[in-house]
Amino acid sequence: MKSILLIQTGGTIAMDASEDQKPTLNPQKWTELMYQAIPELSEIADIKMERLFFEDSSDINKKHWAAIAEFIRSNYEDYDGFVILHGTDTMAYTASALSFALQGLDKPIILTGSQVPMSNIRSDARRNLVNAIEMATMSLPEVAICFNDFVYRGNRATKMSIGDFDAFASPNYPPLAEIGLNIDIRDHVHTPSESLEVATGFSEQVFLLKIYPNLNPDFLSQINFGDNRALIIEAFGSGNFPIHGDQSLLPFFKKCLQNDILLIITSQAAYDAVDLNNYESGRKALEIGALSAKDMTTEATLTKIMYLLAKHDDNTTVGQQFNRNLVGEMTE
Repeated sequence: MKSILLIQTGGTIAMDASEDQKPTLNPQKWTELMYQAIPELSEIADIKMERLFFEDSSDINKKHWAAIAEFIRSNYEDYDGFVILHGTDTMAYTASALSFALQGLDKPIILTGSQVPMSNIRSDARRNLVNAIEMATMSLPEVAICFNDFVYRGNRATKMSIGDFDAFASPNYPPLAEIGLNIDIRDHVHTPSESLEVATGFSEQVFLLKIYPNLNPDFLSQINFGDNRALIIEAFGSGNFPIHGDQSLLPFFKKCLQNDILLIITSQAAYDAVDLNNYESGRKALEIGALSAKDMTTEATLTKIMYLLAKHDDNTTVGQQFNRNLVGEMTE
């Protein structure tokens, strides 16, 4: 029987929603529920539970990503797979970050959670937990998200719904597996590697800006980018932004590049890829030296650049590495 390490980090799945009270994080209630479920889960695998921290996922940041990666590294040889219980709001950010932090995997690292607390009778928690543990016993050497009978590559997934059980999607990459009467693992799963590489550094020197109609460039000129090395622009469509009249963003973008700040263009649209050659604004962005996020999610774009900035001191190398497909996060 496979041995699985179940790592609790908090989130809705661990909240107490009993007795008509508002859901609150309750480590004691979660532990009671888990020990009640262990006899059933032990039919799937030999499971050990560890509580690494207990946070609402909106409070998760790079320190938590590093803690998870280090914890997995220290236990890597002792288990056949890992399941991380995590809140849904930032699960895709954590999954993306871990895909860069833990490269060269030969065993599964599966993130899951729920839309409804496990203590609620109509919760999706048990289903997601059973599926995640079962997937962690299989040949799936990926950081993945298992949710509502689908398994997605972690750095390709994004949260699409607040209230549906089908909360996640992988807009530009097919699921790694689908769980029904049988488990269908697809052919595009990574091949195992025996050279685990762990890098827990993520830089804060990045700013994410969402473009919107009537954005005043004068507001942007007041932002102090002195400590930043990269600016990610969530543009319209395939990478469009205002370039005419008083609302043109080109002068601001040029100023950033002149100050050695990397300019990365991603899209507010979830599906398909940024193509800066399509329209005038994108072509002008290319001319001044902007980079395209192509078909990466915003979560993957952000965590990838944070990972690269921490790893490399010069932005030229960061830009070159950003254009490469490192761990399946983009289509080449």
